[in-house]
Amino acid sequence: MSRRVPLHRSLRVRLLVTSVLIALCSIAATAWLAVHATTQAVHQQQGQVLSNDAEIYDTLVGYAAVHPDWTGVGPTIRDLAARTGHRITLTTESRRPIADSAVNSTPLPAQVSATIDPLNVDEALEPTSGPGAIDPRAVGPFALTKTDRATLIGYGELYIRCVHNIGLTARLTQSVSGRPEVKVGNDPKMSALYFCGDPALGSPTATERAALDALDKLVNVCVAPSKLGPLGLNLDFSWVQGNGDGAAATQIIEACIDSARRQQLKPYVAPAALLFVATPQGTAAPAFRLTSADTARIVGVTALVLLLAVTLTVAVGTRLVKPLTTLTDAVQNPAHRNIRAPVTRNDEIGYLTAAFNDLSDRRERSEEQRTAMVGDIAHELRTPLSNIRGWLEAVQDGVASSDAALMDSLLEEALLLQHIIDDLQDLAAADAGDLRMHPEPVPVGDLLDQVVAAHRGRAQAAGVSLSALTEGEPELCADPVRMRQAVGNLVSNAVRHTPPGGSVTVTCRGTEHGIRIDVADTGVGIAAEQLSKVFERFWRAEKSRNRRTGGSGLGLPIARRMVEAHGGTITATSVPGECTVFTIRLPGDVPQQ
Repeated sequence: MSRRVPLHRSLRVRLLVTSVLIALCSIAATAWLAVHATTQAVHQQQGQVLSNDAEIYDTLVGYAAVHPDWTGVGPTIRDLAARTGHRITLTTESRRPIADSAVNSTPLPAQVSATIDPLNVDEALEPTSGPGAIDPRAVGPFALTKTDRATLIGYGELYIRCVHNIGLTARLTQSVSGRPEVKVGNDPKMSALYFCGDPALGSPTATERAALDALDKLVNVCVAPSKLGPLGLNLDFSWVQGNGDGAAATQIIEACIDSARRQQLKPYVAPAALLFVATPQGTAAPAFRLTSADTARIVGVTALVLLLAVTLTVAVGTRLVKPLTTLTDAVQNPAHRNIRAPVTRNDEIGYLTAAFNDLSDRRERSEEQRTAMVGDIAHELRTPLSNIRGWLEAVQDGVASSDAALMDSLLEEALLLQHIIDDLQDLAAADAGDLRMHPEPVPVGDLLDQVVAAHRGRAQAAGVSLSALTEGEPELCADPVRMRQAVGNLVSNAVRHTPPGGSVTVTCRGTEHGIRIDVADTGVGIAAEQLSKVFERFWRAEKSRNRRTGGSGLGLPIARRMVEAHGGTITATSVPGECTVFTIRLPGDVPQQ
């Protein structure tokens, strides 16, 4: 009988869950590691791309801040292209080419990489500048002459000595306009003017004064409508306000200063230009591209996850297959070695192992029964054959004469051999399913009367009363010869085990499930522990195998086979020392009363 495995213990469910978990973990780990490696590569690539873009932009903006046009920008562009590996093209705002690092004139990308304008710096590419700020390198008329620069440097050196005399360190720096500045200590904002008075180093030169005066005029024209002037500007573009105060006035003045500076610087810087950064083939430069090292890293990560997944799968598979291997080893052992496999699981494999152990037990019992049966058959056949041989040798030696009595004795032994052989043939045919049946409608009452009549002579000789009783007129669809043989074996067995003065009764009655036939005797009975063996071949309650008290031991097994061949069952009940009842239950038709 098959056993239903609980769902949570089912091997198929566990294999499915294990496979899904391994697959999910492998996919998740591979995805996470691949994304992590790819993200790292992306960041590196993006950093490199941004660095290249910032370098190109800063270099070109710096060039535009100190040159009034783009005439000599070609070498700078070619140098940038060689360092970054990109094609760099500069055009006017109407896309007329100014300079191109490529020799061939392949079409430009549709998208502009940036606008180069030193008076309106791109905050994304120059984070230190404010939105729309002026590049600090665009100084225009504020650029000092060599004479002014040399004079200011001389002042600076004097002030550095002054600072050193008071025990501080100082250094001389130079701004983009060429103006030198003295920085004291480690603070770049600390000026030497604070320590050494108000030297000429902090005063505007003639060049710077002229530029400031021009800027003042432009600013005052701008603020005039707001009545905030006149203003006076300093070198750092702070102012001395004549009228008005507050945030609103400050905002107006700052806007006017910014506008005036752009107007003043415009003749000194290159005009705004469009920048195109592309691949050497002319397509837009990609923001990201996996390198061979990045690809190798991702492949390595994937291989590592695959190795872990295979290792886990092998470990789980080994654990699942181990009991099957143990079971296989047990199956491959020789038949005479009854090996049992340990049942350590509560799933299909555990049930299979238990079934194998049960099969081994039944095989062991069958082997024992076969060995016993062979011995029983040899014993049953040896006795009559020994008798026949003994008498024949006696006649041959002249010890006995071959008279009628001897012939009758030899014939009786030959008939016994024939009876045993016929019984064995019937059992073999029943076991092989080749027992020939010729079913036909059979009145059960008539069949029982025939059986009782056939055994009445033997019963009378044994001093046993034999009778049959049938309730109604039940009918069977059965082979009459086989059924008489089955009931006759039960009656013969009952008469043989009933002492003189006892009785054997054969009764038949219909039930709601078919027909019931009982063969009851008042004999010695059978012990409870032996009832399960009565239908085994060659089993006899009388172990001495005395022919007067026991038969061949095949009658009851044959009766059971005959009944089972008709779709019925046969059972035995007994009370030792009082009675034994064999009951046959067969499907049949019971006429309505």
